[in-house]
Amino acid sequence: MDVPVEVYDNLLRSAARRLHGLQRRHFEAEVTDALCQGSPRVAERRFGFCRDTVAIGQHEARAGIRCVENFPARGKPLTEVQDPQLAADIRSRVETCTLADPEMKSPCRYTNLSAREVREALRTQKGYAADRLPCERGMRNILNRMGYRFKRIHKAKPLKKLPETDAVFANVAAVKQHYQDDAQTLENSYDSQAKVNEGDYSRGKRVGPRPRRRWPGGGIRTSPRGEGGSRWESWCWRRGR
Repeated sequence: MDVPVEVYDNLLRSAARRLHGLQRRHFEAEVTDALCQGSPRVAERRFGFCRDTVAIGQHEARAGIRCVENFPARGKPLTEVQDPQLAADIRSRVETCTLADPEMKSPCRYTNLSAREVREALRTQKGYAADRLPCERGMRNILNRMGYRFKRIHKAKPLKKLPETDAVFANVAAVKQHYQDDAQTLENSYDSQAKVNEGDYSRGKRVGPRPRRRWPGGGIRTSPRGEGGSRWESWCWRRGR
């Protein structure tokens, strides 16, 4: 039974589409050398192969050296690379509201401007048309690629009221009430606005009372004076150093 030539050509085209990279180039080069007298242009007209791909495959087959694909260079270039002026305007607007990582653990910078606010600032302050600017999601991607992260900027967590505060002032009020009619007692004022530094702060440290030193045998040792320690050692032990 005679089979038309077009059937074989379609099979070769289908086989080439299922291959990628080096295998596809070698297959197209072999088909070109066998059926098209080694001419990439004839292979392009007959099978639809890219003649540049065929030429590269033939060169690899002759030299025995593989050409490395540069996939990142393909496709549409990034917006900030294609339009450097837009990238400069974005950086000039965002840098005024940017802080570095408080703990210095990453090179990322944090800004309190959202992608929508940056896009609106470029449109109103820099005179960009709406069709020239990327969408909100595209602007967010640009900010991330430029090293900016959206984050509410604060240097430290706010100090919170401790549970012991009410008990302290209740005790002071009770003592004051007890001795207010005593003529032999001198009353002294106290600062009711003092804050207690307690909690997590911006550089990963914690401010609060220093833990007292514990010994392996159990209990807390505050002073070695009974064993011949000096006065300086006694002061250091009482301070927990």
